[in-house]
Parts: sequence; C-alpha cells; structure tokens
Amino acid sequence: MNRTAPVLPAALPPALPAAAPATESATESANESVTASATASATASATVRPGPPDDGGAPEVRRAVSGARATDVRALIGALAGALGLTTVLFTRIAPFDAPLGFVVVAFLSFAGLYAVLVSFAENGMAVRDRVAAVIIHSLAVLVVCALVFVVAHTLWKGRTALPHWNFFTEDMSLTGPVQPLTSGGMLHAIAGTVEQMSIALVITVPLGLACAVFLNEVPGGYARFVRTIVEAMTALPSIVSGLFIYATVILILGMDKSGFAASLALAVMMLPIIIRASDVVIRLVPGSLREASFALGASQWRTVWTVTLPTARSGLTTAVILGTARGIGETSPVLLTAGFTADMNLNPLSGPQVSLPLATFELVRSPQPSFIARGFGAAALLMGLVLLLFVLARIIGGRAPGELTKSQTHRRVLASRQDAERMSARNGTAAGRPSAAVSPSPSPATPASAPPSAPSDQ
Repeated sequence: MNRTAPVLPAALPPALPAAAPATESATESANESVTASATASATASATVRPGPPDDGGAPEVRRAVSGARATDVRALIGALAGALGLTTVLFTRIAPFDAPLGFVVVAFLSFAGLYAVLVSFAENGMAVRDRVAAVIIHSLAVLVVCALVFVVAHTLWKGRTALPHWNFFTEDMSLTGPVQPLTSGGMLHAIAGTVEQMSIALVITVPLGLACAVFLNEVPGGYARFVRTIVEAMTALPSIVSGLFIYATVILILGMDKSGFAASLALAVMMLPIIIRASDVVIRLVPGSLREASFALGASQWRTVWTVTLPTARSGLTTAVILGTARGIGETSPVLLTAGFTADMNLNPLSGPQVSLPLATFELVRSPQPSFIARGFGAAALLMGLVLLLFVLARIIGGRAPGELTKSQTHRRVLASRQDAERMSARNGTAAGRPSAAVSPSPSPATPASAPPSAPSDQ
C-alpha cells in the first residue's frame, strides 16, 4: 500500500505576505518622494512673505516719502552758488561777454552740470539722470511762471496812471485829444465792442463746434475723417487770413459795411476749429461702457448723447470753449480789417465801425503821447481782467464733476423725494384703513364640501 505524501503548499503563502509589504513600502516611498518634490517646487515658485525683522522689539522707523532731503538741498545750493561764481568769472575775467541773456543761459547750463556732479557722489547713474531731469523740468516751469508774472506786472505798471481814474471805465474817447490829461476819456466804447463781438462769436461757434464734435464721434466714416482733417488744418490758420476771408466775402461780395458783426464772423472762423478739436478730444475720453449701458436701457443715440455723453464731458467742453475764447478775444488784425476803428461809442453791431480792446491797445500804444500810451496799457490790463472774469464764470458754470448737482438742483431733488415719501405714506395709510373683504375658501375638488357623509356599511 503506497502512501502518497501530502503536498504541503506552505512555501507559497508565506512568500506572498513577504512580497506585499515590500511592494507597499516601495509605493509609499515613491509617493513620498513625489510629494516631497512637488512640495519643494511649489515652495520654490510661491512667494513667501518674510517675517518681522528681529530688531529686539524696537519700534519701526517711519520712512520719509517727501522728495526733498537734506542732501538734495545742499546739492542744489552748492550747484547754484558754483554756477553763479563760475559764470561771473567767465563773463568778467576770461571771455568778453556782457549779454544778460547769455549770462543766464551759461549759468543754467553750469548749474545743471555741477548739480549732476554733486548728486553722483551719493547716488547711482539712474538717480543722477532722474534728479537732473527733475531740475530741468522744474526750471522750465519756473521760467514760464516768471514770464507770465513779468507780462502781467509790466502791463499793470505801465497802466498804473490810467487805471485809478473812474472815467477810464465810464467814458469813451470821442471828446479826448492827444494832449488832454488822463482825467478825460476812457475805454467804455472798447469794452462794449469786445463784449458784443465775443458774445456773437460764441453764439455762432459753441453750438456749431459742439455739434461738429458730436458728429465726428457718433457718426464715423469717410466723411467724418475728411471733416476732422479739415478741422486740424484750420487750427493753424493765421488770423489775418480769416479777416481777409470775411472782408472778401461779407464786405466786398455781399456789400455789408464794416461792423462788429463782420468782426464777430472773422473771430468765429478762428475760434471754431479750436472748439471742435478740443471738444472732439474730450468726447473721445467718455467711457464706452456708459454709452452701452444707456443703449441697454433702451435709450436712443440722440438721448444717450444728450443725457450721458455731454454731461459726462461737461468740464472738458467748458475748457474747449475757454480755449476758443482765448484765441479770439485777443486778436487785432481781423477786427481792424472787418470793423475798422472809431473813438465813439457804437452799440449797434450791424452798422458802423466798432472797436475792441485789443485794437484800441494797438492804436493807442503807437501814439508818441505818454497819456495815450498809458491808456493803451490800461486797456491791455482791462482786457486781462475781462478774460479772467470770463474764465471764472465758465469754470463756475461748467466746472462741476459729472453727476454733481448744484444747490438749487439738490434742493429740488430733496423736495421731490419728500413729496414722494408723503404720497407713499398716504397711500399705505389708506390701504391699511380700508376694510378687507371676507374670502371664503374654495372647496377642494378632492373632498367636495357638498358631498354627504358616507353611510356605515351593513356588512
């Protein structure tokens, strides 16, 4: 009897548990390595905020953000003193120069060079270029302000003998001769002529200029590009050309006399391109999202322009009108060609010669008499005051921000809101005091109210 020895499968099962932990450990180690590498890369690419400095609890020192420092002030003073000394030695000891303008130019160039050298001792190249550019820009700004102050001060100083007299503002020159004193005659006729001519010119140019600017922005196309090109070319039109154009067309061809209206037309030809160009640039700056929002609410294009575009650009449009006024109010040659000159008061702009303040200034300062020269400079000072007054009024009228209301508009809004609140309160009170009608609930179709109760079954 042969006995078959049982096959013991003991060798295989112990091998499987031994291999499984090895595989799992290898997988875990691989995952850990991948996780560690990913974490390291994320840490390397991420921005880590540094912690507080280890300063022992001392309070943080506030950083100075002002542009002027002690080193800058010392560099400016040293460069200025060195430039003045170097230029003085050059003009008095070395070179045979004596022109004041040349002294100023050489002193400024020496100042810029010395300032760059002094700054380079404590700053790098980029900082040196920045400081030198800042000094040049501020110097040019100071130069412009000084020129403006000189013009205004010189005009007021030359006209100081004519301005204190009250008759200078209330009389004309019809009865005043060259040798009469400053207590006789004035510039009332020139003031009236300037106001009338500029008023007529603004009445013509402001609607046309704003309408043309709106057309250039709202109706794009080839014709709009052609009009924009013509407007840009006319901005550099000489004043004498506009005066000759009105003189040839209105006075010679149409037969109209020289008058204030003809002068207003000449001034309008000069002012119109300026107003159109400036208004065009301002309207372009209105965000397109405002127009799109208005269109989305169902407004038409004209309604959008009238209630969104123009109110948003109100301040810039006021500036455009101011620029056009400044171009036309100081012109002399167009008024001389189209309105002539007179010493009498003429309040009719459609007939007869009419003088303006610039033309009166031009005619008076040419006289050799000191009294006429003083009156001429007084008229120039009066013109500057009139321009300043017009600019202030324009800023008051159109200088508000978009959506900002005046005091009267705010008061009307408050009254309207109060009336709406009272009306709504009265309506709510009436609704609360009204007796409510009893509403009977409707019967449900699943359980009809009229259905009799079911009888008990006999079964």
